[in-house]
Amino acid sequence: MVSHQSPTADLTAVKARQQKSWSAGDYAVIGTTLIIISEELCEAVDLHAGQSVLDVATGSGNTAIAAARRFCEVTGIDYVPALLEVGRRRAEVEHLRIAFQEGDAENLPVADATYDIVLSTLGVMFAPNQEKATSELLRVCRSGGKVGLANWTPTGFIGDLFRIIGKYMPPAPGLKPGALWGTEERLRELFGNEIASLQTSKRTFMFRYRSPAHWMEIFSTYYGPVFTAFQSLDATGQQGLSQDLFQLLDRYNLAKDGTLVAPAEYLETVAVKR
Repeated sequence: MVSHQSPTADLTAVKARQQKSWSAGDYAVIGTTLIIISEELCEAVDLHAGQSVLDVATGSGNTAIAAARRFCEVTGIDYVPALLEVGRRRAEVEHLRIAFQEGDAENLPVADATYDIVLSTLGVMFAPNQEKATSELLRVCRSGGKVGLANWTPTGFIGDLFRIIGKYMPPAPGLKPGALWGTEERLRELFGNEIASLQTSKRTFMFRYRSPAHWMEIFSTYYGPVFTAFQSLDATGQQGLSQDLFQLLDRYNLAKDGTLVAPAEYLETVAVKR
């Protein structure tokens, strides 16, 4: 995957398109299936009750809710208001106190060194300006605090999914792929000397659906990037994208009973700020 970024890339325009894409469909429907990733990340950072926790790009609140279940003081930030509202409703049902706030991962509306733990699950990895997003994660984390991340890897199922989408909707020239956040090499490059330690573990999430066609129906309806790709294409392009996605599903599917069980690799990371 290309690791160089053109200095002329219009990251503001990229972010605007991304925000529109993630606002399309309804990511909360997908997010509901991914809860285990958030729960495992909270265990990986060894949350203690009473700690202050920020969940960046919280979406519909999976990781914020997981942290609040451990009696932490939690704030969740995202730039899609509709998803924040879903998070508020979910927290209310569970009688959890979470402050959901609209904000951008590259410009967090938070004072320096505010939080003991800063988390992001499959979220900050999509920020166009990776260096700026990293600096924000570190800025709002106190010295000795932890940054915990879960990011899809470039070599797994979701990495391949985004390569297929890129075939039909080419990314901005020179833009760093978000899946680079799923490599230890890139994370060490991003965090640099600002951290005292970095621990990574490759994990696998299993996408489980009634069938490949069921996955296609759900993702093309609710998952912003796939929904947007289909909406942007003519009939011929939609047919090509559909064929490529079914081939992807066939390649990864472990099930032999007509259902879908597709392993998706992600990198779980815990960094300690100096």
